[in-house]
Amino acid sequence: MSTSTQTQGSSAHSTGGAGTPGATSKRTKPGKAARESRTAGTKPTTTIIVTAILVIVALYFLVPVYWVIVNATKSTEDLFGTNGFWLGNSFQLFSNLGDVLTANGGAFPRWALNSLLYSGVGAVFACYFAVAAGYALAKFEFPGRNAIFAFVLGGVLVPGTATALPLFLVFSKIGLTNTYWSVLIPSLLSPFGLFLARIYASAAIPDEVLEAARMDGASEMRIFHTIVLRQLVPAIVTILLFQFVAIWNNYFLPLVMLADEKLYPITLGLNNWRAQTDRLPEFYQLTVGGALLSVIPLAILIIVLQRFWRGGLTEGSVKG
Repeated sequence: MSTSTQTQGSSAHSTGGAGTPGATSKRTKPGKAARESRTAGTKPTTTIIVTAILVIVALYFLVPVYWVIVNATKSTEDLFGTNGFWLGNSFQLFSNLGDVLTANGGAFPRWALNSLLYSGVGAVFACYFAVAAGYALAKFEFPGRNAIFAFVLGGVLVPGTATALPLFLVFSKIGLTNTYWSVLIPSLLSPFGLFLARIYASAAIPDEVLEAARMDGASEMRIFHTIVLRQLVPAIVTILLFQFVAIWNNYFLPLVMLADEKLYPITLGLNNWRAQTDRLPEFYQLTVGGALLSVIPLAILIIVLQRFWRGGLTEGSVKG
């Protein structure tokens, strides 16, 4: 009995002694494991290709902005007599912008206010309607829900230029053409925003939270405004920004609907100036300066709203 016990003890001791160094050698530090998991599957060639693609895309978007900024500092003579990507012989940015703001009796500031009205009101209401409808399609069971969503997806595929002429015919019958309403009303709907809101609401809002709020006696409107909207901040910011930019850059709908120059947005007003460059070359410089000023509100909007993207994407994360 004692011999077998000693044999088992020595076997266990030898196994533990042999296993301990092996287990220790295979143990890695948490920080090293996290670094390895982040870099797993990444090849230098893949990194180079992705970086090169991103640089090309960035240049594609930044080069036109750079061209506008540089040429807004030139005189009309330097605009055609010097390199388009380099400064001219004189720096006339502030005088050019002053001419833009005072030309045609101060038409540009009025166009800017019109664009802010169309884009601001249209984006806010379109975002609210899209989020409300997307939340309803995601969290409420009712007949025809999938058919409605499929119909909305079909609306996403229809370009705005295809609906401009039918809208003009309808608005002309009810006397809304050449008014602010003719541009505002079509801007209040965003099929893409509804699609995005439904997808995000179905993933970001737990059903348990909604049921708990209903058990506490909260009405559906209160749940939507106090719980749902806070959970959908990243989607709201995305829809708001996309809709604002789309309305701000919209050209064809105002061209069809509006005849009064006082109702023009910036896009239509700048095109009106560009059409006069054949007989009045100084309108080239007014068009370039106006294009520079038209970019500033969009840049400010992106800078202001990007913090809501970061806050929404990190919401609910835990520190490891």
